[in-house]
Amino acid sequence: MSNLEASLKSKLRARCLVFAEERIAGARQAIQQAQVSANEETKSSSGDKYETGRAMAQLEIENSTGQLAEALKLKQALEQIPPDREASVIQPGSVVYTNQGNYYIAISAGKLVVDGITYIAISPESPIGARLLKLTIGASFVFNNKVLRVEKVE
Repeated sequence: MSNLEASLKSKLRARCLVFAEERIAGARQAIQQAQVSANEETKSSSGDKYETGRAMAQLEIENSTGQLAEALKLKQALEQIPPDREASVIQPGSVVYTNQGNYYIAISAGKLVVDGITYIAISPESPIGARLLKLTIGASFVFNNKVLRVEKVE
């Protein structure tokens, strides 16, 4: 593997890691804010209004806790992928160039631009990720009424 390829995979992995860390931080902040809100309701309210405010804060905490768990799973999945994995068969960690776009098989983090080139970070479990797995250069398949052809795998 060339240094350019290792560098590209490292950059893509780093961007995905930032994406996961931002999701983790956002969920933790939402949990903390909901807890503060619930505590303030305890001090300033009474009766039905208190119960409604408290219940809403509890729902927000539960929702944010679910988001935190999902974000932690993203980070864990990313950490399972060796950053310098080399393979001619598409697998997690692969950079895939197709006639319809470029993909980084890791986590669903959306569009990433590295060195002026756009890549879409997708999960191996996503519909297109699952179709790409185990393919090699030259393989084709139809996805969303478009023929995708694998042109390069790093």
